[in-house]
Amino acid sequence: MSTASPKDYYVPHGTHWPIIGSIGLTLTFIGFARFLHGAEMTTMFLGIAIVIFMMFGWFGQVIDESIAGTYNQQVDMSFRWGMGWFIFSEVMFFGAFFGALFYARIFSIPWLGGASNNDATAWLLWPDFEAVWPLLAVPLADKFEVAREAMGAWGLPAINTAILLTSGLTVTLAHHALKRRDRIWLVYWLFATVALGFFFVGLQAVEYVHAYEELNLRLDSGIYGSTFFMLTGFHGFHVTMGATMLLVIMIRAMKGHFSPENHFAFEAVAWYWHFVDVVWLGLFIFVYWI
Repeated sequence: MSTASPKDYYVPHGTHWPIIGSIGLTLTFIGFARFLHGAEMTTMFLGIAIVIFMMFGWFGQVIDESIAGTYNQQVDMSFRWGMGWFIFSEVMFFGAFFGALFYARIFSIPWLGGASNNDATAWLLWPDFEAVWPLLAVPLADKFEVAREAMGAWGLPAINTAILLTSGLTVTLAHHALKRRDRIWLVYWLFATVALGFFFVGLQAVEYVHAYEELNLRLDSGIYGSTFFMLTGFHGFHVTMGATMLLVIMIRAMKGHFSPENHFAFEAVAWYWHFVDVVWLGLFIFVYWI
């Protein structure tokens, strides 16, 4: 594979990894849908395994090409645009769930309570309805889980907020260490960031156990339970992926793969990590606090 000069237009070679990734993602989502309808999780686990295999193979190939000097400035810019659009798509993803939360709180619940001249709505649909948030009680309570109370903001959620904000600082310090060619502190600060990321995920698991066992707050606990777990669950998944990517970056940093002039992989993961930090601040304010 020949290297490309800074002025050449780089044309990537053919690869089988996209189709493998597509198969893995398709099996994962089909398996998850079947699991929600009572089937076993075998198909979903098979899909996840294929996706992990694809990620190891494809990312490893890109890393080898980068170290070999295959990429030029045009490729670097395309990588930056690609990561930027990916993060934008993630903003839209979470924007949809925040939009559902705001719509339920600001419009649906007041309307059901009689706002906007809907005086007959509440007593026709549900005589015991109270237009307050969080909406803990749900109709047909004998068929659905009813949460006893909402999740408070000033316990584990506040601790996790401090953890993620601190991790944003440590990854920035790691970036500064990279720019001054200080590999020792680069690895130290990356290790701190990875540890804080996985610590956050661990505390969120503890929080979920508390929600299920003590608060009876579940995914089917009405609109409050649905929005709570959809937003915090998807964010926890993103933190897990981000911490895993940072772990890979830390291993690469230990091997000396980055320089102040060439370290976009580090920057891309740092962008992603700051994104999950910002999303969590929104979650803490609008899901836990207000």
